Amino acid sequence: MAKGAVSGRFHLKESEYGITTGSAATAAALAALLSIKGSITQVEIKTPLGDLNVLVEHSERLNTYSGRASVIKFPYNDPDVTKNIEIFADLIITDTSGVIIKGGNGVGTVTKPGLQIPVGEPAINPTPREMIISNLLKNLPEGKGAEVIITVPGGIELAKKTLNPRLGIVDGISILGTTGFARSMNLKSYKTSYRCQIDVAVAEGYKDLVFVPGNIGEKIAKRILDVNSDQIIQMGNFVGYMLEEASKEGVNRITLLGHAGKLIKISASIFNTKHSIADGRREVISVHSALSGANKEFIKKIYESNTTEEMISLLEKQNLVIPVFNSIAESIKHICSERFKMEFDCMIVNMNGDVLNNNHATRS
Repeated sequence: MAKGAVSGRFHLKESEYGITTGSAATAAALAALLSIKGSITQVEIKTPLGDLNVLVEHSERLNTYSGRASVIKFPYNDPDVTKNIEIFADLIITDTSGVIIKGGNGVGTVTKPGLQIPVGEPAINPTPREMIISNLLKNLPEGKGAEVIITVPGGIELAKKTLNPRLGIVDGISILGTTGFARSMNLKSYKTSYRCQIDVAVAEGYKDLVFVPGNIGEKIAKRILDVNSDQIIQMGNFVGYMLEEASKEGVNRITLLGHAGKLIKISASIFNTKHSIADGRREVISVHSALSGANKEFIKKIYESNTTEEMISLLEKQNLVIPVFNSIAESIKHICSERFKMEFDCMIVNMNGDVLNNNHATRS
């Protein structure tokens, strides 16, 4: 078996899956326990989907009642930032029954309500907690318990590349997973990570939110709007999904703010703005230019443009920026309010953060 490989009762190619941080932490914890009796190179853990064999990177017996071990979250075909990280577990056998799980260096701490874990607790989600506890209890001596500390060297820096800072999870990454297996390009998990922002905002009492495509939109929103950081929600390309989830949670007003290249797609009822799925930017700006009085020759120039910024530059020369983007913004608000029963506002910006439409109610 290759380094870091897993095997189980599954019909998946090895390149299609990996282990979650939850499985890596569970395997490290179990290996730490078993290392008290001798060196461990592989452990079998129970997951919600069945048995999973995980190779152990390091294990050592510290004394007659404690051990340490680590597991590599091996690479697979996915952009997951936690690939190749080493997760450690230090375990002490106790005379009190039960398992206590603590987060050490590199494991984040929850500081805001609305997540699955209470404020003040280490960011180790329910399923990984259950996996660690159940796998240890099956292997602990009768009448004994354990205290285990999970650490992730480099986790503090790595967390900056995740949504954790936005969710109020500080000083490290989260230990995640609902099945034990990390599927390649797991869209559901990716979307769920975005949705957590809504949970935090709603838990803090916000019903008026600002949705932005990503980091650029967030920085612009913070600069030009008088809103709390937790009201700003990054939606990625999942516009429809995020608006639907916000609607389910009782959000009553959303301001869509972002670069024209992303937001204008919504006016064409494109609710997944990933370029490979749908574009339509030229078509949208061409149509609204025509509706704003542009002639055929100008519309042709717009349609033959390569970038949104190039189109904006052409509109500026014809004094059509505000008319065109007001028209697009009205279309966005109308389409969204029909599909999602909430109040909408819209602020479309260029790369410099200049607002291109003036028919918004939101004060900047």
